[in-house]
Amino acid sequence: MQNLLKSYIPEHAVNRVLKLLEHDHLLVKIKNERKTRHGDYRQMPHGKHQITINSNLNEYRFLITLIHEIAHFETYKSYGKFIKPHGKEWKYTFKNLMLPFLNPDVFPDSLLPLLAAHFKNPKASSDTDTVLALALKEFDEPNDKTYVFEIPLGQSFELYNGRVFKMGQKRVKRFECVEIKTGRLYLFNPNAEVKLI
Repeated sequence: MQNLLKSYIPEHAVNRVLKLLEHDHLLVKIKNERKTRHGDYRQMPHGKHQITINSNLNEYRFLITLIHEIAHFETYKSYGKFIKPHGKEWKYTFKNLMLPFLNPDVFPDSLLPLLAAHFKNPKASSDTDTVLALALKEFDEPNDKTYVFEIPLGQSFELYNGRVFKMGQKRVKRFECVEIKTGRLYLFNPNAEVKLI
């Protein structure tokens, strides 16, 4: 596991992460990119627990996602299964697990104040924190993707599945976009990554 993790997370985080993963019934799997999530946690049959993380994440997003999913496991162990998945128990656990990693040996100085602000009240996805998501994207491999919130009004864009939309107005948090083919209105998260046309 140590050799596998070394290629996905910052070097100074490896030993601490390995300690968090010292459970007989916890398995971590690295998956190919999934468009709808960075990672997930689930209880398997016969008492096993599994965490999956996308292989295409940069080392900082990978670490945040891994700790996010470990927090689900630890929350389940401490509070049982009858709590909200991203409720106060999970937030408390995630924050406490993440705190030791928030230092310049693990994260670049440019990310630390953004992470400190984010972990005052962590969200279900770091992608809903627009400022943090944009800062984390700076460490991604270059690609042709653009965040929805960066798209000008009236501009067309394409999803990974080939569906084409036209950019509309912003509501409170999300953007109204019209699918060109059907004329139907959809709401997009500001940090959804799409391809400009």
